[in-house]
Amino acid sequence: MNKEMNSYKMLVLDLDGTLTNANKEISTRNREALIQLQEKGVLLVLASGRPTYGIVPLAEELQLEHFGGYILSYNGGEIIDWSNRTKLFENVLPNGVIPHLYACANRHQVAILTYDQQYIVTEHPNDPYVGKEAFLNKMKVRSSANFLKDIRLPLPKCLIVGDPDQLISIEEELSVALEGEISVYRSEPYFLELVPLGIDKAQSLAVLLNKRGIAREEMVAVGDGYNDLSMIQFAGMGVAMANAQEAVKQAADYITLSNEEDGVAAVIERFF
Repeated sequence: MNKEMNSYKMLVLDLDGTLTNANKEISTRNREALIQLQEKGVLLVLASGRPTYGIVPLAEELQLEHFGGYILSYNGGEIIDWSNRTKLFENVLPNGVIPHLYACANRHQVAILTYDQQYIVTEHPNDPYVGKEAFLNKMKVRSSANFLKDIRLPLPKCLIVGDPDQLISIEEELSVALEGEISVYRSEPYFLELVPLGIDKAQSLAVLLNKRGIAREEMVAVGDGYNDLSMIQFAGMGVAMANAQEAVKQAADYITLSNEEDGVAAVIERFF
């Protein structure tokens, strides 16, 4: 798709496997390129499956508050204007499904967790997979004696974590039992995502574009995973990382360098 340089007004970035390297850090080259881009007036959106507070350290590093950027968390479940912390959009789980999810996790003897501002809430604080989620998001774990009593409804999502083999039967069970009520999918072999029905980065970005008066043809979206597929197909310029899933590469208009080679900076140099 040929577009003239400088006609794009918004850059949307996935985080893990896209903006950050294997150490979950933003490289100096990527950071400098993104600061300069925002100084030119281009809107930056950080779009991730992470909870909001798992995105905050990266948002602060990239000065989103100063430049008026946006956080799109929970795969599109929330959109927040980070300049004033205003929530523009929210999609939550039906309250009635939470006890069902909790009972299922207990029955299979795996951990279930959710989020409360800067904390991960779970009855299994020492579970190694809970530890992975805490490390990924740089969030503290708050131990709960009674998950259903300690959570604050409504919830944007829950996560059931465990050995990949264990999660196969749990995913099948919940997909059937809660069909039409929530979406159930694996973001990692050991992470089972339990999110509101139809959560989708592209749908949420459509809301944001409408609020900002920006056409989707004026948006560049960059990602590597299956949950980035919708926004890459939706964007005026959809970009896949060199390390992206094959289906994502096939759907993209352009393939940039990998997340270990400053692929985001390469996109900015190419299209902005």
